[in-house]
Amino acid sequence: MKTYLFAFCIICNFLFTTTVIAQEKKVAPTSQELYNEIAAMDTQLFEAFNAKDMSKFKPMFTEDLEWYQDNGGLLSYDTVFANFEKMFKNENKLTRTLVKGSLEVHPIKDFGAIEVAQHQFRHMENGKEEVGTFKFVAIWKKIGNQWKVSRMISYDH
Repeated sequence: MKTYLFAFCIICNFLFTTTVIAQEKKVAPTSQELYNEIAAMDTQLFEAFNAKDMSKFKPMFTEDLEWYQDNGGLLSYDTVFANFEKMFKNENKLTRTLVKGSLEVHPIKDFGAIEVAQHQFRHMENGKEEVGTFKFVAIWKKIGNQWKVSRMISYDH
C-alpha cells in the first residue's frame, strides 16, 4: 500500500511539474510605439519640472496620485504638490536628467504603462555641485489620448 501511495505521489509531482514548466509566459512585449510615447512623456514631465512650470507639471498627474518614497512614506496629491510649490520657489535650481540607457517600459493591459528607470538630480550647494542618482517607477494611465502619472515610487535615496 505504501509503495503504491509513494508511486502515485511521484507521478502526480512529475505531471504537475511538467505542466507548470510547459506553460508559456504570455506577457505582451513592449512595442516601440509605447516605448517612444512614454519616453516622450518622461521628457515632457521633467522639462516642466526643470523649468519650475507648475502649470505644465501638475496636470501630468492624476488627482488620485499616490507617491511612495522610501525616505518619505506615502504622499497624497495635495502633499506632493505643496512640496513641489515650495521647491519651485527655492532659489537653488534643481535639475533632473534621465540616466541614459536605464529606461524600461512595460504595458499594463487596458490601463497604461509602467516606466522603470534611474534619474539624476543636480543642484549647487555651498558653491559645489551636488548630484544624486535615484531609481523610480512611474505608473502611467492612459486617459483618452492623454498620459498621466497615477502612481510614483521613488527609492534608493
